[in-house]
Amino acid sequence: MNVSTDLTTIWAFIIAFSIFAYVVMDGFDLGIGILFPTFAPGRERDRAMNSIAPVWDGNETWLVLGGGGLFAAFPLAYAVILPATYPLIIAMLLGLVFRGVAFEYRWRDPGHRKYWDAAFTGGSIVAALAQGMTLGALLQGIEVTDRAYSGSWFDWLTPYTLLTGIGTVAGYALLGATWLVWKLDGEGQAHARKLGKIAALATLGLMAAVSLMNLFVRPEYADQWLTAPQIYFVAPIPIATLIVAGLMWHGLSRDRHSKPFWLALTLFFLGMAGLGATIWPHVVPPDLTIWEAAAPERSQIFMLVGVAITMPLIIAYTAWAYWVFRGKVGDEGYH
Repeated sequence: MNVSTDLTTIWAFIIAFSIFAYVVMDGFDLGIGILFPTFAPGRERDRAMNSIAPVWDGNETWLVLGGGGLFAAFPLAYAVILPATYPLIIAMLLGLVFRGVAFEYRWRDPGHRKYWDAAFTGGSIVAALAQGMTLGALLQGIEVTDRAYSGSWFDWLTPYTLLTGIGTVAGYALLGATWLVWKLDGEGQAHARKLGKIAALATLGLMAAVSLMNLFVRPEYADQWLTAPQIYFVAPIPIATLIVAGLMWHGLSRDRHSKPFWLALTLFFLGMAGLGATIWPHVVPPDLTIWEAAAPERSQIFMLVGVAITMPLIIAYTAWAYWVFRGKVGDEGYH
């Protein structure tokens, strides 16, 4: 199998971009579901729902692109990661289904709205927790023998994966709160600011805890962060994280509308950059690098042509949708 190093690296960044786009776009949708019980039934919950109504289903396009791209560009990684995390993937998909069904039916079945609201919250929490635990299962390492998963059914269930799962729930809650700060006004916005501060403290604390545990999960992770010359390249990430966190807190404490949301997205980007720096160049730590798991070069070239056509279209219609619905949300929807 002749694989171009540069081409494989390009595909690694395409998959990483797709996953990041899904996390930040569907993350605030899930975050609103996580925070939903804190809003009063009726007007507050309806406004929170209306803020994501035009865009929530389109956001999941990136999940399809990321998962499909992993299957096509890194089939060996796909064949190892899925058997290692089947329970988590199933839980995530069921959570997304419950959330989607609840989103649609709560408007059509007012008599059972409280049950649909509970399904919306439960589905959001399960999906977020499963996504975070899947990330943790990947980071802690997956046992591979003869290019196949050789671990047990519950290798993914550890204190470390629970920590990454809870951290993801907190991070999504932060995205949801800052989105509502941007999209609401009045009492709803003030409530979202309070939630944003709580979620920010939880997210930053859990990010620090996960980062610290990463130094002990695998010895090579400590080498990536604590030895020269790698430390000179990764040191700016935690420094930038502290700066962004301070600016976000300032935005939540002042009368800022969109600023906290964009800074929360930047915080997620820095977190993902840190995780990427931790495992690079592995796609399945500790055994498979991106080049070992990559599809043949001809397949990568063929798929790259398709991505070069479809990804700009996805970005264009996503940007258009957000531009059209760029205002504040009132009782009857967007202004």
